[in-house]
Amino acid sequence: MSHLPAHHPIRASDHDRDAAVQRLGDALCDGALDNTEYGRRLEQALTATTQADLHRLTADLPASPAARDRAETARRTAKAQADQRAWRNEWAYWAGGAVIMTAIWAVSALREGDWTSYWPAAPLGIWAAILISYAIWPSDDG
Repeated sequence: MSHLPAHHPIRASDHDRDAAVQRLGDALCDGALDNTEYGRRLEQALTATTQADLHRLTADLPASPAARDRAETARRTAKAQADQRAWRNEWAYWAGGAVIMTAIWAVSALREGDWTSYWPAAPLGIWAAILISYAIWPSDDG
């Protein structure tokens, strides 16, 4: 069995190369690279085989406002998706509660023969009003 040397290079994936190319494009747009330097580095990035090769091509580049904007947009999108999942989950809990309370009411009404008062309406209405209030007045926690 052969052993890897203590310091072995990590192979670059297509995603790693794409990220380096994006970073080089941002640097060109921001004026950190001229067309000639961009072309040279782009060619090297597209043929890079290790992450170290890609790092050498981008290590001296400043942080790009465009990259920060993309990261912020991605963060906001992920938060909105998480908020939507949480909202759907809350309504699923409400529906589960409605099923349980309605079953309790139905068994009780069947036993007593009184079908006139649907008591689950009050707690379910309050619970729904609270959920709707979160949609109308969302929190600013992040």
